[in-house]
Amino acid sequence: MFYLLQNDDAQREYQEFLKIAGCLSNLFSDSEIPYLYYRVAEKVFCRAFNADDLSRSDVSADAKKENIGIGLKTFLAGNNNSFQKVAEFNSDRPSYINLPHEKLIREIAKLRNIRITFTANAHDLYSSIYHCVLREAGKFKIFEEDMNLIDIEKIKIQKINKNSIVFNDNIHEYSFLLSKSTLTKRFKTTNIIHEFDVDILKDPLSDLRNLLLDKALLSDKEKKIKETIYLPLYGRKQFVYEKSGLNQWNARGRKRNMNEVYIPVPSLIHQKYPNFFPNRETPFFLKLPSGKSLQSKVCQDNGKALMSYSNKELGKWILRKVLQLKEGELLTYKKLQEIGIDTVRIDKINNSSYEINFAQIGSYEQFKLTWG
Repeated sequence: MFYLLQNDDAQREYQEFLKIAGCLSNLFSDSEIPYLYYRVAEKVFCRAFNADDLSRSDVSADAKKENIGIGLKTFLAGNNNSFQKVAEFNSDRPSYINLPHEKLIREIAKLRNIRITFTANAHDLYSSIYHCVLREAGKFKIFEEDMNLIDIEKIKIQKINKNSIVFNDNIHEYSFLLSKSTLTKRFKTTNIIHEFDVDILKDPLSDLRNLLLDKALLSDKEKKIKETIYLPLYGRKQFVYEKSGLNQWNARGRKRNMNEVYIPVPSLIHQKYPNFFPNRETPFFLKLPSGKSLQSKVCQDNGKALMSYSNKELGKWILRKVLQLKEGELLTYKKLQEIGIDTVRIDKINNSSYEINFAQIGSYEQFKLTWG
């Protein structure tokens, strides 16, 4: 599906990096089963296969290679038939918590499908898969399968417990954990595509004493980021205004293009990060998650708007391609909640080059708390 289609050098490097991570297991436990922190697994995968790291973007895929989205997971092999977390819906809890069981599950399935579709639209994905590293005594195993949309019409509830609802759609089996607002999926991992031994170091601290591995697994992308800010896709009190921001096309006055939008830049951003953006009207390139770059600028009074130089290009991407809104359809905060995002992350590479990605509900508010 993915791994076996990569060249031998990339497969070899991936295996070697995983062995390095696994050999340090005694730093964390005394188990004979090698330990693999999921963030390390993500970095290793992206480094070995030269994949884009999406793990900071709060989308349903952790990595992207060409037009394939990859959800990366690592867990114990066990009986090769375990449930693993695939999504969390804390921010959506008010929309489903009081529904009857069947309607609740259909709502969760709908939200899951919306997020997978959103990720595909935002990153130009043709397909998505799960790539899993299974851990058992002395070895790692590689397993892959499709990341399917849930077939809502074929959902059948199998079991209802106090804290969970188990259901299937004739493709996969799922369990929704009510107390944690978490959707898990059963992974039947008998069809292993590759496996290899991992030698765990007995005294890793001594072996690491003279080595500087602190940054060895960081991706090139993270090394080049100079500074990061977060911008809300809404106005005050988590409300998407009907005639400004992403609904700027609906503003009164002159005739406007249906794709005319801007991303709000709160005045506090300019106060806290006065040198983050170039001077008003100075153009820069904004790289989208898909890899395409838009010539952009900060404009309007007090630099309150982040826009593409052609003010319709940003709207074509975010309204039509990503959010799948029809022309004339207003964006609402409820729509953002369904997808699970209400913020964008802007990474500054240099004064003329920036990157934009989506961030989960509440990210801008959390960002403000770091200002002290």
